[in-house]
Amino acid sequence: MRTGGQLVVDSLKAEGVRRVFCVPGESYLAVLDALYDSGIALTVSRQEGGAAFMADAWGKLTGRPGVAMVTRGPGASNAACGVHVAQQDATPMLLLVGQVARGHRHRGAFQEVDYRDFFGGMAKWVAEIDSADRVPEMMSRAFHVAQSGRPGPVVLALPEDMLRETADVSAVSGRAPIARPAPAPADLSRLAGLLAVAERPLLVLGGTPWTADAVVQITRFAERQALPVAVTFRRQMLFDHLHPNYAGDLGIGANPALLDRIATSDLLIVVGDALSEVPSQGYTLLDIPEPSQALVHVLPDGAELGRVYRPDLPIQANPIAFAAAVARLPGAAPTPARVERVAEAHAAYLAWSEEMPEMPGRLQMAGVIAALRTRLEPDTIIANGAGNFASWVHRFWRYRRFATQVAPTSGTMGYGLPAAIAAKLAFPMAPVVCVSGDGDFQMTGMEFSTAVQVGAAVVVLVIDNGIYGTIRMHQERAYPGRVIATSLTNPDFAALAEACGGYGERVETTDAFGPAFDRAMASGKPAILHLLIDPRAIAPGKVLPES
Repeated sequence: MRTGGQLVVDSLKAEGVRRVFCVPGESYLAVLDALYDSGIALTVSRQEGGAAFMADAWGKLTGRPGVAMVTRGPGASNAACGVHVAQQDATPMLLLVGQVARGHRHRGAFQEVDYRDFFGGMAKWVAEIDSADRVPEMMSRAFHVAQSGRPGPVVLALPEDMLRETADVSAVSGRAPIARPAPAPADLSRLAGLLAVAERPLLVLGGTPWTADAVVQITRFAERQALPVAVTFRRQMLFDHLHPNYAGDLGIGANPALLDRIATSDLLIVVGDALSEVPSQGYTLLDIPEPSQALVHVLPDGAELGRVYRPDLPIQANPIAFAAAVARLPGAAPTPARVERVAEAHAAYLAWSEEMPEMPGRLQMAGVIAALRTRLEPDTIIANGAGNFASWVHRFWRYRRFATQVAPTSGTMGYGLPAAIAAKLAFPMAPVVCVSGDGDFQMTGMEFSTAVQVGAAVVVLVIDNGIYGTIRMHQERAYPGRVIATSLTNPDFAALAEACGGYGERVETTDAFGPAFDRAMASGKPAILHLLIDPRAIAPGKVLPES
């Protein structure tokens, strides 16, 4: 006989879960007790949003569902931001939520929430496990749903009395294989035909799921077919930035040369990404519903194909399966003109990523990125949250390998620090750098204590301009001179790091950054470098007026 709580943990072990992120709660004490000697590592966060962000980051970087556990009501509400990130970013994730006892439901019990209503629009599947003997079945389904088709978050509610209930379940079966829809032979034949006649083709990579092998295979395809390769917003790790076929990213402030190249292409192959608002530049990049370019759209969820853009060739396929198939696709030697266009596209990217503009202030973000380039290896993982500060990283940092970027395409503030902690726990030998804004960091800043507790020696760059920069930029554009609600009075972030038991240092000039970063890395502790920049230096090449 096993309790419901023990069966939950048995199911996690059967699925190969190595680590769970949580804030403890009395509603799921039976699960915590079962974790005590389970061999599964448990990371205790300071707030449920941090735990959910960590689970999302784990899912992004490993390809396996990240698992977070939170208590009912307020705990679930705090975790909702992480569920939203996982939904928008197509991240496999499982959120386990303690629930009121079954006999207390629908009475307004302490911290009661109807999770189907609350999470129904955000999660792929929301359910409650009503009896202990169904735990293995429901847990197995949760992992399957989270990873199948377009990946995403699943929420399971666990009534506290169900977790104490026993069931006669002798064993929990291991993980089930996940089906990967693959391109049909007819699809590949049509694709080969389109490539044979295209003069200005371009390949766009994004979405999920990918693997390191799939990235190698799609690179081989791009090389053989002479395809410039662009990546979508915050999916830059999908292609080596110094590879001669790399053309840049479709993010905020994209290279105008890349946008022109896409606008004038005669064949656009989009793999894994729905081309939503940000990569499509506010739905202006392609005509809707019928693009002027021939469009090959590859997505794992057939319902997404044709929802916004009408493709000439829709292919329902998982990016991993598609990459494996097209890597073997035969083709004639590309024309010299195609080869030349690939070189032009890469040269345009290099020029764009080297034009580091001089901005107001003694501390130049261009100099910060330049110093990081000379100090960090290609396996360095860069984490960030949301804000204009991230534009410096996206434009000037060069991603070289898969699984080295963890950032929210949903634009969620506070994501970077929890994500960096999860990254360091998943890949302890890799350097991990978190880039945060001052407002962004303070959303989840006390997770720095979590980093100290678990020994996750991440280096956090807190870029402090004393404002909510993105909103101030929009405010000055729409309502010039009428500043309201966008100014911040900030703490001494370096002192905060030291108060938590980490390393902290204040940086006020460009020349001081490199040595300070070296000291932070050498400390062997979680570290915060407090970078003070001029608030006018709002983004690369963009300067706010004097306040």
